[in-house]
Amino acid sequence: MSRIFDLLSKPARDLGATSIPSETHAALERSSQLIKLDSNENPFGPSAHAIDAMRSALAQVSSYPDDDCSGLRLRLAAHHQVPPEQVLVAAGSTALLSLLCQTLLAPGRNAVTSARSFVVYSMAVRAAGARLIEAPMRNDSFDLEAILAAIDSETRIIFLANPNNPTGTMLEAAVVERFLAQVPGHVVVVLDEAYYEFALHFAALRGATYSKSLDYLSQGASVVVLRTFSKAYGLAGLRVGYGLGAADLMGYCARMRNTFSVSSVAQAAALAALDDHVHIQRVVENNATQSRDLTRALETLGYRVVPTSANFLFCDVGGDASAFAKRLHDEGVAVRPLEAWGAPNYIRVTIGTPEQNQAFLSAARQLGSANPAPGF
Repeated sequence: MSRIFDLLSKPARDLGATSIPSETHAALERSSQLIKLDSNENPFGPSAHAIDAMRSALAQVSSYPDDDCSGLRLRLAAHHQVPPEQVLVAAGSTALLSLLCQTLLAPGRNAVTSARSFVVYSMAVRAAGARLIEAPMRNDSFDLEAILAAIDSETRIIFLANPNNPTGTMLEAAVVERFLAQVPGHVVVVLDEAYYEFALHFAALRGATYSKSLDYLSQGASVVVLRTFSKAYGLAGLRVGYGLGAADLMGYCARMRNTFSVSSVAQAAALAALDDHVHIQRVVENNATQSRDLTRALETLGYRVVPTSANFLFCDVGGDASAFAKRLHDEGVAVRPLEAWGAPNYIRVTIGTPEQNQAFLSAARQLGSANPAPGF
């Protein structure tokens, strides 16, 4: 153990060190040739309008960005019909998760979520010195009764990823509304809607009602709604997301935020992307069509696929998913094995372009049909 360990805070000790990878040039070159279906990125990238806005913003990068993201914040407030003081822009929704944990949690307090949900919840909670309680899942979705039962006097946050990552399952609005009515007043419910645009499109196709999260906010419910420009808008590399919540809570979170955390290029791109409805429509329609085709093809191979409301599939490959992912990687396709989520037989595969998806299916066919025996 190094001398540095004795200097660490308890949250830093509990989180443990992460080694810094040392990639060779050859490894980096190979990774650049991979078809990356492991990080839920938008295969079409940003809209042309967003790219033009980024180019224009480059001329001003010698100046610090607007620390309050005033233009983007006002535009988002108008877009969602909420007061500007209820909007907080940060460097991705993951930054907002950290801000909420730093603001509401402390040693001795806890947050509650579901097992097999977004991995950053645990990291953000533990970094604040608090404890994350994970309720068990039911049928690949949240068991809301179990989440309610896990709440105690020290609970301050509930995280609901809707749709959930990595299962892709969605809670309908009526279900969320009944849940919120049972949450005690000392708890803030974070409705993490990173995949909002995809879920809204799927819900319309299925005749379901996805989200009324902004209605809950306007009614004074103790909720924070998280959205991001990383997914449907294709700006993952720029790191820009936002939260919608009570003005006083957003104000406290804003005071915890790093100065100039959202670049001027990111702000300009997000403003332009928000109004490019044609691009978003293309993205969500491709996603719906390709998710249907991918699901059918994988089921033909014998794999079980959970119906998705996001831009990825949660797929049971019938054996060691890490070995399966390794063999796919050797074929030039990256997917995410989910052993770390307690799902050792599952992969998460991003829904890509038709060409990317066909490459993935071709590689999967090379591996053969689902095999219930361990390994491949």
